[in-house]
Amino acid sequence: MFLSAIIFGLLGSFHCIGMCGPIAFMLPVDRTNKVKQFFQITSYHFGRLFTYSLIGFLFGLLGKGFYFFGFQQQLSIIVGVLMILAIFVPKTFQKYNFSNPINKLVMKVKSSLGKELKKKGNDTFFTIGFLNGFLPCGLVYMAVFGALTTTNMLSGSLYMFLFGLGTIPLMTAVVYVGNFANGLVRKRIQQAIPYVVVFIGVLFILRGLGLGIPYVSPLPVTDIHNSVEGCH
Repeated sequence: MFLSAIIFGLLGSFHCIGMCGPIAFMLPVDRTNKVKQFFQITSYHFGRLFTYSLIGFLFGLLGKGFYFFGFQQQLSIIVGVLMILAIFVPKTFQKYNFSNPINKLVMKVKSSLGKELKKKGNDTFFTIGFLNGFLPCGLVYMAVFGALTTTNMLSGSLYMFLFGLGTIPLMTAVVYVGNFANGLVRKRIQQAIPYVVVFIGVLFILRGLGLGIPYVSPLPVTDIHNSVEGCH
């Protein structure tokens, strides 16, 4: 399932260009020194990856609780169904603004981002990336769903890390060359994202069903244990 995180990141980065592209383009990088510029951009990405990993760690901890009580398979099915519903009946989800409870926090993050974008210190770029990772994003929420279905904190953290890693190529291109993707290309990619989300949702459902399909729908650990015991 970690492959789904990278796919989310790669395709979702076209969405990220619209949401976070302006922040990346406004990074106060030193455009006269290519080496310094590279390390500044790398620091920015490390900041984002750190935030995503931290979020994944917390939701992986929650997922571990579901796994401990034997609800991991059911949770995987629920997450898959929610992903598909979010695509086919988006109006149902639009009725609820999940950002409302944390609007004040988001405003503080944006305010801090604005201040950091005016600086050029050594820690500025990591801080900008760190704050950037907390901004609300639908595809990040989808990735968080994936982290929630993992069985421990490290797996949840790795899932979100890989999601962030998938966004790096295009987000880096934005810093170097600005808005490089023309409207038609971006539109085509945006049109493909719902299909990918549905596909990954189906994978989560198959995983939860435990059909015994290697890598896609493995048997639950308890079933494997019972099978081994039956051989003795």
